[in-house]
Amino acid sequence: MGKKIDLNRSVHELVNEEPEVATIMFALGFKKIVEPAMLETMGKFMTPLKGAKMKRIDPEQMRQAFEAHGYEVEG
Repeated sequence: MGKKIDLNRSVHELVNEEPEVATIMFALGFKKIVEPAMLETMGKFMTPLKGAKMKRIDPEQMRQAFEAHGYEVEG
């Protein structure tokens, strides 16, 4: 695995560095992540793990989704 992702960083930072993060999170149920306004506002303080908790998505499911796309998951 060559790519690393820290699920405790802001969604905004992660998507700006790796746009594929938005696609993976969208598939997990984060439908508003593709809206630029949401990414610019909520995304600046929301982390993937906080979002998973709010949406009642199992953090392990999120971890597995990122790993399936070649990420080494931190956090």
